[in-house]
Amino acid sequence: MATESLAIAPLHAFHDRLNVLLAEAGFDRFVETSCEAYYNDGGRPSIPPGTYFRILLVGYFEDISSQRGIAWRCSDSLSLQKFLGIPLTDEMPDHSSLTRISKRLPSSVNEQVFEFVLKIAAEKKLIKGTTMAVDSTTLEANAAMRTIVRKDNGDDWKTFLNKLAAEEGVEINNDDDLRRFDQERRQKGEKKVSNEEWESSTDADARIGKMKDGRTHLNYKAEHVVDLDSEVIIHANVHCGDAADTQTIIGNLVEAQVKLDRCFEGIQSDDPASGVIQESVADKGYHSNEVLKSSVELGIRTYIPERRGGERNWSDKDEQTKAAFHGNRQRMKRSKGKNLQKRRSELVERGFAHVCETGGARKTWVRGLDKVKKRHLISVAAHNLGLVMRSLIGFSKPGAFSA
Repeated sequence: MATESLAIAPLHAFHDRLNVLLAEAGFDRFVETSCEAYYNDGGRPSIPPGTYFRILLVGYFEDISSQRGIAWRCSDSLSLQKFLGIPLTDEMPDHSSLTRISKRLPSSVNEQVFEFVLKIAAEKKLIKGTTMAVDSTTLEANAAMRTIVRKDNGDDWKTFLNKLAAEEGVEINNDDDLRRFDQERRQKGEKKVSNEEWESSTDADARIGKMKDGRTHLNYKAEHVVDLDSEVIIHANVHCGDAADTQTIIGNLVEAQVKLDRCFEGIQSDDPASGVIQESVADKGYHSNEVLKSSVELGIRTYIPERRGGERNWSDKDEQTKAAFHGNRQRMKRSKGKNLQKRRSELVERGFAHVCETGGARKTWVRGLDKVKKRHLISVAAHNLGLVMRSLIGFSKPGAFSA
C-alpha cells in the first residue's frame, strides 16, 4: 500500500500554481513551435521542449547551478517529477540529455523563451518600462587560472616561469624553487597577467579579472536592464569579462526597447507612455561623454554620477556633448536623481542576489560565451516568473511558500 501511494504523490502548491500560469499562457505549445525546426522525425523519443525548459527553471528555484545537480534533484523529488510532467514510473532524463539539447538549440530559442516570460509579466500589468536601471556583475567561468597560456607561444605558467628564471640566471631544481621564485616576483610587484597576453586553454571567451569577493579568476560579465517600477529584468546579456561598461550600456538599452516593443504588442495599457524607455539610471562606471550624448539621441534622460567632479575642458567637444553632460549633472543634483540611485542600488543588486547567489547562476558550468548566455537567460527568465508568482500568490520561490 505504501508503494502504491507514491503514484499519487502530491504536487507542491507553488509548482502547481506555476504550471497553471504556464498552461494559461500556452507555454508548452509555444516552445514546441519554437524548437520544431531543430528536431528530426524518427529516432528515439526526445525530452519534450516544455519539460526541458522546466528542468532549467528548477535550477533557479532550487539554487542549483550545474545541470548534473539539477537532474539529480529532479530525480530525487516526486513533486518535481510531477511538475515536469514525467510519469512517476518513467526514469528522469539524464544530465547528458540536457547537454545535448542545449547544444542543439540556438540562443535565439532561449531569447524567445525569455521574451515569452516578459509577455506574461506585461499581461499581468507588472511592467511599466519607462525608467530602466543598468548594472553588471561578474560570473565565475568554468575554467581555472592554471589553464591560462601565453597567446604568443602557448606556454603555460610553469613553462613561462622557467624561461624567466633561466633569463635571470636563477637555478630551478624543483617545484619548490619555482614557487619561491614566483613569490619573489610577486613581492617585487612583477607578478601580473593581462588579457592581452594570456588566455584560457579550456575557455577562450573567459577573461582574467576580479570577482566580487576580491579573488582573481577567469570570468564573464553579466549585465541586466531592470524596470525600476517593477523589478522585472527587461534585458539580460553576457559579455566577455573585460568588456567596458561604457561600451555595452547603449546596446543593451536598445535591446531592452526592442523587447518592450514586442511584449507590449497587442496589450492595451492605461498609460500611453508604458513600454517606452524615457530614463536610464546607472552607477559612475557607466559615465562617459559618448554614453550621455548617445542617450540624448535616443530620447533617454540619464541619471549617472560623474567619475570625477570639477570643471571640464570643452574646447575639443561639440555642443551636443556639452549639453548632454551638463543636463545629466543637473539631474543628479536633484532629489529625484538621488532617489533613483537609491532605488537602483536596492532593486538591481537584489536581482543579482536572487539570480546569482540564491539562483545558482554565479558559477558557470558551461564553456563559451554563447552557452553561458543561453544558461543565464533562462535563470533570469525564472527570476521574472518568480516575480509574477509573487504578484499572484505572495511568494516567488517554492521554499518560501507556506501551503
